[in-house]
Amino acid sequence: MSSSKQFQEKCAAVFRPELRPRIPGHISKALIAATSILLASTAVFAAAQAPAAAPAASDRITNPVAAFAGIDKITGRIITFDVYIDETVQFGALQVTPRVCYSRPDTEQPKTDSFVEVDEITLDRKIRRIFTGWMFAESPGLNAVEHAVYDVWLKGCKQKSDVPPPTAAKADTAKPKTEAAKPRAPAQPADAASEPTDAAPAPDDTTDTN
Repeated sequence: MSSSKQFQEKCAAVFRPELRPRIPGHISKALIAATSILLASTAVFAAAQAPAAAPAASDRITNPVAAFAGIDKITGRIITFDVYIDETVQFGALQVTPRVCYSRPDTEQPKTDSFVEVDEITLDRKIRRIFTGWMFAESPGLNAVEHAVYDVWLKGCKQKSDVPPPTAAKADTAKPKTEAAKPRAPAQPADAASEPTDAAPAPDDTTDTN
């Protein structure tokens, strides 16, 4: 068979399906199954290589109270104290002010951090900023405040505290005294002389003729 005739037969097979070579049914099914397995394996491999999605910002819990611990290096005494957000508590010569305190749900990996500002009251009664940054409860030594006498670190975040909130304390002090003593009415002046109870009897005009 000449090459030109073979080329014509191939062209005819392209445009006429009945002239194409038939593939057995079991072979075609096996090819389809193998292709499906290959695609599934590729998808699984791509998912495994993809980086894990970062937790959504909505999963982060905002807390109104930050719990701290501090140590007095001279006495060796460790004190724990709660501070409400945007409030300042003095520990020794340090003033601690948390700005935010975040935590994670119990179903996620623990991660508790707080943005804190710490000021030092110097011997000449001046305030000097010695720390501004994030503290991490899971790594207390990472960003703890190290002072010559006092150290402070974050212990956790809270939704409630045994310490009353500062707004309630301010409201109690600013509450007006409604039970104020009223001025007493002035005493009535005593009468100079008491009025007679009975009128004097009228004189008798009749005369005794006897």
